[in-house]
Order: sequence, then C-alpha cells, then structure tokens
Amino acid sequence: ELVFLAETTGQASQQMIELLCAAKTETDQARQGQSALTAKRLRYYRRRYETILATGERLNPVAVRIERRRGRVKQSAAVNLLGRLRRYTDDVLRFLNDPSVPFDNNQAERDIRMPKLKQKVSGCFRTTPGADAFCVTRSYLATMRKQGRDLFHSLILTFQGQPPQPVLSG
Repeated sequence: ELVFLAETTGQASQQMIELLCAAKTETDQARQGQSALTAKRLRYYRRRYETILATGERLNPVAVRIERRRGRVKQSAAVNLLGRLRRYTDDVLRFLNDPSVPFDNNQAERDIRMPKLKQKVSGCFRTTPGADAFCVTRSYLATMRKQGRDLFHSLILTFQGQPPQPVLSG
C-alpha cells in the first residue's frame, strides 16, 4: 500500500518505506550478531515512525461530514492507511522487538493463496467436511514443506497409516 501511494500520489510514503527497510536491515544485522536493537535505536525508530505519520496526517486531513448525509464519510486511501498505521503501530513495529515475528507476511499470503484460488474457481466448497478436509490437508503439507520434509514420502506414509508427525516448536 505504501508503494501504491508513493506511485499514485507522490506523497511522503517513500519516507515510511525507507524507514521500515532501514529498521529491517538493522534488525537483521543485530539478529545475526545474536543481539537485539538497543533501547536507544528502538526509541529512534518509533519516534521517526510517529513523525512520518504526523506529517502524513497533516497532508491528508480527515474528510468531514456533509450535513444531511447519512453514513460514514468516504476517506482517501492515504487517510485510511494512515489510520491503520496509527492504530496498529505496535503490530507494524513488532519485528523490531520480537525475533519470531517476520518483517512481512509474504508466507501467510502464499499459504492462503491456494484455498482462495480453489474457492474462486469452484465458487465455494460443496460441503463443510470437504472444506475441512481440504484445509487440514493443505495445512499439513505446508507444515511439512516448511520443515523441509519430503512431501511425496509423507503422503505415502500417510496412506499406509503411518503419517509422519510435524516437529512441534516451542
């Protein structure tokens, strides 16, 4: 969304992109050294994040209600994004503090792609048990793939009644 805003409106979203990328780079380097970012650096990133949001909110004021109109007032894409970035600040910056949190959600998006594609092509799942079976199978195979296991061998063992169990984390 930040890239979209930068391309379509030419606004300061590029500053937020650069800040988040710099924070990711610094966090990755700290993790390679088996350490965390210092409290000073965490404060810097949070302060800079807040400054960029404040600038964006100044440039994109919230639309006000027109009299005799019902419902919510339509806001621009920039205002909606700024609202979400403000509301979910802790979630957006969670990767700075918690090494188990990835910088992006690309893996989650890839995991959900096939079920959404199946739903789009067929229109729906015909039965709830069919949807459940599809989701369990996809989830199991995704877990086995993430753990570096041979999927074909896992399926063979499963059909032989000896399903390999995923390794539990924790």
